[in-house]
Amino acid sequence: MTSTAAPLAPPTTVDVEVGEPELLLKLTGPSGAHLRSLGEEFRVTLGQRGTTLRIHGAAEDVASMERTLVQLLDVLGDRNLSSLELARAARTLRTHPQVNLRRLFDDVVVAAQGRRAIAPKGLTQQLYLQAIRDNDVVFGVGPAGTGKTYLAMAMAVRALQEKRVKRIILTRPAVEAGEKLGFLPGDLAEKINPYLRPLYDALHDMMDAEKVAGLMERGTIEVAPLAFMRGRTLNASFVVLDEAQNTTSEQMKMFLTRLGFDSKAVITGDITQVDLPHSTRSGLRDAEHLLEGIEGIGFVRFNDNDVVRHPLVQRIVRAYDERDARREAARDERRRERGALMDDERERGGGRYRDERRDDDRESLPPRPAAAEPGDAGS
Repeated sequence: MTSTAAPLAPPTTVDVEVGEPELLLKLTGPSGAHLRSLGEEFRVTLGQRGTTLRIHGAAEDVASMERTLVQLLDVLGDRNLSSLELARAARTLRTHPQVNLRRLFDDVVVAAQGRRAIAPKGLTQQLYLQAIRDNDVVFGVGPAGTGKTYLAMAMAVRALQEKRVKRIILTRPAVEAGEKLGFLPGDLAEKINPYLRPLYDALHDMMDAEKVAGLMERGTIEVAPLAFMRGRTLNASFVVLDEAQNTTSEQMKMFLTRLGFDSKAVITGDITQVDLPHSTRSGLRDAEHLLEGIEGIGFVRFNDNDVVRHPLVQRIVRAYDERDARREAARDERRRERGALMDDERERGGGRYRDERRDDDRESLPPRPAAAEPGDAGS
């Protein structure tokens, strides 16, 4: 009896008509560059003739591409997307077909005049923002470049603008990233400033420098190292702890127990970039195991697909993750081998031990009395 493979479904072709030339240009990009990248993403041939876009390929891929084009055209009707944003949106729709792209782009967190609107760039970021709205404590865990801290700070700025909190506190542990910086010059503020510089940079992206300076002078916005949080109660505050993988378990407990009434805390970090001594357990990893599942605490995990920096960053993160996974698998295999050897040793050693115990027991028994000779009993 012979079996034959099911015949491959024939390729299909679908045309999408775009009536507005300006909208068509936004979608196709210069010299049709966007069409080429979209076609590669969805494994289809995407061409243009006049105002018609023709999709050719496997039926399932063509249907997915057609749905994506419809959503992209809807979004491009009232905004411009860069090549990177358009490619990211298409990738989101390919991996999560249920996403409503317009709702994603309309979920604007901060839209200061003269500045670009800050909104989620993917499904995980949208889930992250919703988790911050729904919970008083949220952990955003994942690789660098996924927008964890940036979006948390944007949510803090919005909460302050809407008067839902009275102050913003941004903090991170002052831990050197692998190199020894020695004794830095200057007073205390100048010594800790390099550790906090990324938080200042993000703030200035969202607000005018003069406004930031005024709010900081009044204490409405505070940027401080984690050690300065000890002994405080933070009421009506939006607190962001960055680089939380470099906290110890004791520091993490200290930070989380500072939270007062009408406050929110967002904790961000990447457990693959711990700069603590090898013998010290990361407070972020500890909190993941201890606190997940507690009502009012949310966890959102990002991966390399959520990276929103230069496209190379995504590939770099993936390469390191794959290397770390191979190392962890090799360590697990060595542990299993060592465990099997120890079990064998215990079995062999246990047998010798039992034999030696029997010999020892025989030696420790009192000598058996000699048999009485006849006639001894009456003497």
